[in-house]
Amino acid sequence: MTSKSAAQAPELCSMARALGVVGDRWSFLILREAMAGTRRFSEFRAALGISTDILTSRLSTLVDSGVLERSSYQPAGGRTRAEYVLTAAGRQLAVVLASLQQWGDVHVPGTVPSIRFTDPSGQPVRVGFLDHAGNPVEDTRIQAVRPQP
Repeated sequence: MTSKSAAQAPELCSMARALGVVGDRWSFLILREAMAGTRRFSEFRAALGISTDILTSRLSTLVDSGVLERSSYQPAGGRTRAEYVLTAAGRQLAVVLASLQQWGDVHVPGTVPSIRFTDPSGQPVRVGFLDHAGNPVEDTRIQAVRPQP
């Protein structure tokens, strides 16, 4: 058995830890729906066509990880039910979803996007890299560098 260096150990890598929370198709699609305003279990189920057990599991993971917050509501004349609201951490995932959608629009195009990300005036926004001064940096100039221990 070989030992892994600290830089390679998945439990120490922030990307691996993040994927442990949102690293499957259903979690991303649940987040997409939550960003578009879906809050109730039945709404997620209807929008996604997802099985009840998978939806329950993914919602629990997202709640346990602090991405969604579970709160109660009671419809008139009905029993108390749960709804799921994005936390600040969940809202920060918008840039991840927008980036993934932006990539998909170019490399795996379909007919129409499922949601659009816009500024307050309704104009579309794009995800990209900015340098330390806030200037855009072309993706061809980006380097992935391992930090030194």
